[in-house]
Amino acid sequence: MVQNIMLFGYSKKISVKCVLIIQVILLSLSKGANSHFGYSESNQRRWGKHHGHCFGKLQSPISIQHSKSVPLHMPAIDLIGYHNLLAHPLKLMNNGHTVSVTIPKFSKEDIEGGEFNPYIRGGKLPGVFEVEGVHFHWGDRNNRGAEHVINDIRYTMEMHIVHRNKKYEKLADALEQKDGAAVLGFFFTLDDSDHEGLAAINKYLPLIENSNESVYMNSTFTLSSLLSHIDLDKFYTYKGSLTTPPCSEAITWVLYPEPLPISSKQISRFRQLQDSIDGALVDNYRSLQPIGNRRVFVRSVNVHHTQLSKLENEVSYKKWDWFF
Repeated sequence: MVQNIMLFGYSKKISVKCVLIIQVILLSLSKGANSHFGYSESNQRRWGKHHGHCFGKLQSPISIQHSKSVPLHMPAIDLIGYHNLLAHPLKLMNNGHTVSVTIPKFSKEDIEGGEFNPYIRGGKLPGVFEVEGVHFHWGDRNNRGAEHVINDIRYTMEMHIVHRNKKYEKLADALEQKDGAAVLGFFFTLDDSDHEGLAAINKYLPLIENSNESVYMNSTFTLSSLLSHIDLDKFYTYKGSLTTPPCSEAITWVLYPEPLPISSKQISRFRQLQDSIDGALVDNYRSLQPIGNRRVFVRSVNVHHTQLSKLENEVSYKKWDWFF
């Protein structure tokens, strides 16, 4: 069986089998194009052509001003299991867009033996959220790299710890829901001293210099080791999105404004990595997005409102909506 088909401007007789082969090739090319994206201004403007959410009204990152944030009495974020060693082996990967640490889940037998996967709760989080992974955004210069801007400061690097709402089995499913995921954001600023917790990741970076290279770390670490001794009582929170395609508007953001230290040696290792489009993997941060009618809340720390039971009786933090 043959069909007439217009191919590259010419009419040819071609078998149905060939038509199917061409369709498969074009589909695979389309998928490949969608899986790669760049961070230049022109590339970011094209994100929405393949991912409609990138043109949404709840996009991230945003610029946060303390003076424009709404102080709110709410619980601190409980970081459950952050002091426990992560399940291993931990996979460190340069995916061409960032450096990511995939955190494997403990097996059923481990959980029955008392182990559990780290999770978070509290704040205005709509549930309990289990950790999925960690990744970073950094710049070619020390005065840029972070995605969010806090009080007109763009820090050298930003770390995201991604969590999935436990009521959804997989992260991909969770990202289809408004309450699907939560991201804790932490900022790094240049310092004379190394960040000791970051050293566990930093030493493996030369092994994943090129895009799509990965390595299994022969040791594990705790999530709390990445957070040093910063103040975790104060944070900003708002409703937003993934900062990379598909830009799913499923994220409850929690941002801790006190920066972590990173030495020039440590940040230089991030800057030596390569991406799949532009060469050097640097400036991998998305441009700022409009806040629109969203509220940004800042946790109001008050000694008279430290107990969760008192907060629940007050219920103000539950009634306050994310939007004006």
